[in-house]
Amino acid sequence: MHETHAARLAHLDRVAHTMDRALRIPLIGVRVGLDGIMGLVPGVGDLLALGPAGYIVLQAHRMGAPRGLVARMGVNIGIDAVVGSIPLIGDLFDVGWKANSRNVKLLRDHLEAQSVAVTS
Repeated sequence: MHETHAARLAHLDRVAHTMDRALRIPLIGVRVGLDGIMGLVPGVGDLLALGPAGYIVLQAHRMGAPRGLVARMGVNIGIDAVVGSIPLIGDLFDVGWKANSRNVKLLRDHLEAQSVAVTS
């Protein structure tokens, strides 16, 4: 993987971690992030969570991710936004879905596959 891509991917990992799993809920051990916490604020919370999610997708595009991958990342965000907008059920869904982490993993897998293809 290109060094610049590795540094950018590490940054995106930190963003996803903050949004999806920064805090551990005591006793049950489930990890939540700002996405799940912001989702508790009706209407505005889910809207605010779209900013970092969109940033991850924008960076993936800038790093050369193909349109199909960017579209798949958009679908992950869409699912998160639609289901996340349902009171209570959406908040529980956000804790498990972790769209930001999914999207960074998709990008990492793509970049690693490209790196293997180039060195082969």
